Amino acid sequence: MTQSAPLRLAIVGLGTVGAGVIRLLEVNRALVARRAGRPIEVVAISARDRNKDRGVDLSAYEWVDDMSTLAARADIDAVVELIGGSDGPALTLARQCLGLGKPFVTANKAMIAHHGLDLAHQAEKSGVALKYEAAVAGGVPVIKGLREGAAANRIMRVYGILNGTCNYILSTMERDGSAFADVLEEAQAKGFAEADPSFDIDGVDAAHKLAILASLAFGTEIDFPEVDITGIRHILAADIREAAALGYKVRLVAMAECEAEGGDNVGLFQRVHPMLVPVDHPLAHVDGALNAVVAEGNFVGRLFFQGAGAGEGPTASAVVADIIDVARDEYGPAFAMPAEWLQRQVKADAGARIGRAYLRLRVQDRPGVLADITAAMRDAHVSIESVIQRGAGSEDGVLVAVVTHPGALSCLDDLLRRLHALDSLIDEPMLMHILD
Repeated sequence: MTQSAPLRLAIVGLGTVGAGVIRLLEVNRALVARRAGRPIEVVAISARDRNKDRGVDLSAYEWVDDMSTLAARADIDAVVELIGGSDGPALTLARQCLGLGKPFVTANKAMIAHHGLDLAHQAEKSGVALKYEAAVAGGVPVIKGLREGAAANRIMRVYGILNGTCNYILSTMERDGSAFADVLEEAQAKGFAEADPSFDIDGVDAAHKLAILASLAFGTEIDFPEVDITGIRHILAADIREAAALGYKVRLVAMAECEAEGGDNVGLFQRVHPMLVPVDHPLAHVDGALNAVVAEGNFVGRLFFQGAGAGEGPTASAVVADIIDVARDEYGPAFAMPAEWLQRQVKADAGARIGRAYLRLRVQDRPGVLADITAAMRDAHVSIESVIQRGAGSEDGVLVAVVTHPGALSCLDDLLRRLHALDSLIDEPMLMHILD
């Protein structure tokens, strides 16, 4: 068998993932070539700092200071972008490559969430690949799973744990009983959290990934601005303990559902929110920095994907899987169907959904407070399943934890407004939905 000409790459961005891609291509060179059907050669590299020690030998590759020149080079067949950012240089490079008919591989979930539809149109117009397996759940092949493996199914719901930093913090709080701030500091020291962790702990990173998954699962246009986002920074160790006592674990869950054929739920529902997950649900056993995604199809049933959601090895593995697809000329539309066929969906009315919730309040320790809370729940038409009160006599007030019966989520919104009016409230109420 005659060997095909090599696929010649430019890699832009040489951080943890970029260095990992080069290392993987070196270590598994022969195996990757056999699976790709031809050799993979890195021709050029580009990053901000030429002199930084990245733990890999870069002397064999041409260093390019101006990455904007890479798209037009005839000796480069495809470009791999690993610099990140929703706009700026990454987006400019993507548009240059796709516009000139050059396949483009990226791990940039923010760029895909904000500009994926436009880039998909451009890729299809030029007849080249736009690949982004590493943008969601690191080394977990969930993009391929939804786009290819589950392509024959109507997906009713997709949800999961999409941020390893949050999952590490919550599962460590659960294991050690530690406060959020202490575990966050530990996560930063170990490299699981950035110096500025807001992108992760406020749920934005998970929301980017959810918007991408929703488009793939439902055949809808990406609609990141309409994702409802709540992070984990206000969760207390007490919330973790109360959840455990009730038979749940707290996880940051990203969830999307779309209108079922012939159903009454109109629109696209997308939410990232800390939730109480039953201990017998697979997501309850996803610990540390792992990611997991559940997709429910009308013929295949429940699919469960789990694995490392970040890090050099797992993310580099996903990037190189995309490179192999490019080498084989095996790729279709970026979002499982032609971009012009993706449907625009209105935002679903979340208030019409039915569900249960956990509500935690910290209030002053004085007579009549519990009566005020139950009156607010009565007036908001929220039914109580159980109430736990702890901390009587404490200077920090009394902690009241309530689990509601199933009801319209609009009633919970009304309840929060009423509770905010109580003068006995010490700090913000914490509401977490229950995954049923």
